[in-house]
Amino acid sequence: MDPKLYPKRHILSIDLKSFFASCECVTRGLDPFTTPLVVANPKQGGGAITLAVTPYLKKKGVPSRGRIYQIPKTIAYAIVPPRMSLYIKMSEDVINVYLDYVAKEDLFVYSIDECFLDVTNYLKLYKKTDYELAEEILSEITKRTGLTATCGIGPNILLAKVAMDVEAKKYKNGIAKWTYDDVPNILWAIAPLSKMWGIGPRMEARLNKLGIYKVGDLANYDKNKLKDMFGVMGVELWEHANGIDLSVISDLERKEPDKSYSNSQVLFKDYNGENVKIIIKEMVDVVARRLRSHNKQTSVVGLQIGFSKNYGGRFYHVMKLDNPTDSSSKILGTCMLIFDRFYNNEPIRLVGVSCGGLVDKESVQLNLFESFEEEEKESKKDKTIDEITTKYGKNSLVRASALLSDSTMLERNKKIGGHSAWVLVVKLSGHLLMLLPLGPKWFMMY
Repeated sequence: MDPKLYPKRHILSIDLKSFFASCECVTRGLDPFTTPLVVANPKQGGGAITLAVTPYLKKKGVPSRGRIYQIPKTIAYAIVPPRMSLYIKMSEDVINVYLDYVAKEDLFVYSIDECFLDVTNYLKLYKKTDYELAEEILSEITKRTGLTATCGIGPNILLAKVAMDVEAKKYKNGIAKWTYDDVPNILWAIAPLSKMWGIGPRMEARLNKLGIYKVGDLANYDKNKLKDMFGVMGVELWEHANGIDLSVISDLERKEPDKSYSNSQVLFKDYNGENVKIIIKEMVDVVARRLRSHNKQTSVVGLQIGFSKNYGGRFYHVMKLDNPTDSSSKILGTCMLIFDRFYNNEPIRLVGVSCGGLVDKESVQLNLFESFEEEEKESKKDKTIDEITTKYGKNSLVRASALLSDSTMLERNKKIGGHSAWVLVVKLSGHLLMLLPLGPKWFMMY
């Protein structure tokens, strides 16, 4: 990697330490570094999720995201219920500190307790280095709000973020600075992979199967093989493992294309990494059907996952496709790649799927790496399903998983005028075998 080929900006990645727990301590006049306090819903008993714990408890080995019953009995602590309105107000107070130093276009709010600042164009103004400016901003946060923050500094967004995640907490002032020279020595040593920003436990497991266990393994893996397996995301994983990130703050604020199809829903209970797959599949079916009904294909697929109210936060990521598609299975595969990479076992309460970068489906664009027969069979299957649901109603033909308690498809379809037909579709070894008049609905195993 030649650092001369990549941008050298001055990016600050700032994170508020133990944010929820620190907010509760500050408003009570307590020191979070000496107070054993847990933020959780006490009405949920020992199974309640710990939304945050103070730095004091972290030093004793209590994880910030766990269950109440996992806290050792030998540790005394107080439990307080979450107050999201308080956390939002204090987050806004901190953002106002940032805006005293940089303009809005140089600030990106990544989450309720984390932001990126591009201070490249401000160093001459303040006559400070990026490190000195970071010290001043962190000091001002504490002075105005009582909260404590850590900061990573880097030549791009990625290295600033990883420096903050991995190293900043090791220093008394909470600041770590990385350059491109640190990539082989520090970035490549990160293990397990889930400690790296942008690699969740599910993606880590997939990479482990390839013999990739640390960031250095990923950096030195064949980029073309990663692209074959994960598409554009595989290339991005390789680039990030090599410290490459060409995005700027304004990129993070980029909105979806004006013309897109999307579908989202707020869930009636907490979902996890297994049962939420049902919801994602159902929503992909809805969006893909809309694409086909308007004779469109998508080249940009987006997935949004929002966490439960008490937990807070969300992620939304898009992935550009090599070839436009209206295939339900290909859109689903892309959504699951995004999910596996960024999901970290949080309780889920919102799912959104979007398809942008729309093009007219004027002709079939062949993929040399896939069988034309397979693509044709997939297209015919989707077309058949569309014809049946258009004629007999949205509930006339659905996935068999719609019968499971975690599914919301049948109920949602009823609310928008879906009605039921009267046959069951049986599928075996990829072939439609028979139609049986068995009841009020059609269910398809696909």
